[in-house]
Amino acid sequence: MKGLLLRLSGLDADAEGAVRVIGFFDRLITERAGLDALVRSTSELAGCPVGLHAPGQGLCLVADSGGAVTTGPVPARASVRALEGGVQVWVLRSGAPAPLDDMLLERFAIAAAVLLEHSSVPLPELGDPALIELVLSESVGTAERSRALHLLGINATTPLRVLAATSDVPGRSVLLGSVRAVLATEVPESSGRMGVGPLLPAIDAAESWRAARAALRFAADSEPVVWWEKLGGLTLLASTGPAEVSALPDVRALDRLAAEPDMITALDALCATGSVRKAAVVLHRHHSTMTTRLARAEAVLGFGLDEAPGRFRLHLALMLRRLRDSEPSR
Repeated sequence: MKGLLLRLSGLDADAEGAVRVIGFFDRLITERAGLDALVRSTSELAGCPVGLHAPGQGLCLVADSGGAVTTGPVPARASVRALEGGVQVWVLRSGAPAPLDDMLLERFAIAAAVLLEHSSVPLPELGDPALIELVLSESVGTAERSRALHLLGINATTPLRVLAATSDVPGRSVLLGSVRAVLATEVPESSGRMGVGPLLPAIDAAESWRAARAALRFAADSEPVVWWEKLGGLTLLASTGPAEVSALPDVRALDRLAAEPDMITALDALCATGSVRKAAVVLHRHHSTMTTRLARAEAVLGFGLDEAPGRFRLHLALMLRRLRDSEPSR
């Protein structure tokens, strides 16, 4: 180190900056920073996109100058420093290289080599449900999620959906609390209720899982499978608190009606079919029986159900009540 500092002293104006670059990376190594932190901090130091490519560990980390860590390939125009085992670090400037870019790449490469060894904590065995749990966790970094996907044999950019199901569904899955999380490229049939998350790159599976859990809360016997994308503005209802929902007059009325056998089921069927006669067929009830039930419901609710505005109001109240009563999933 002493010899290096002596050599740097001949660099005049760049010497102080070079020493700072060395100290910057030395601190990251000493603190055993995570790979996400390494890439993010380097991009902030360089003021441009940088990346770490370690194909043997399933890592293709990219950070822009704002510090957001994502995944992506090595750009064709990037300045690259190669390490053993196919590992590469790179810096991408829009213009001419900065005077200290060679120093930055060198120290970036050294730090990456050291921290890759530190990060080689054993992950669960290939196919272990714990790998899926790691992929879906919002508390882990991009590096850990990328490595878990790699061990599962899934490319970080592969589009997939996450399903939140109350019953067994084909596909790679893990039981999280009372809900089964499933990684899927297609949506299979389910015998129970299921929320379908949006189609996203595998590295963003945690976001799809969060949406799938929210969609599951809208599911009912009349609509057992709910797609997040098809909810539209109804997704805003998921953030409504239980106390607020319980205070709504329409929901209070439904709570009273819920004490009567099969009443909520009948109201769900009406909303699903849009017709008293069709609802009676679905429930295997006589038309006159359904008419009597709905007349009772109208008396308690305080509005009619024979026209679209009334049925929409009922549908909204039923959804809010289900959201209130559904337990949040992990």
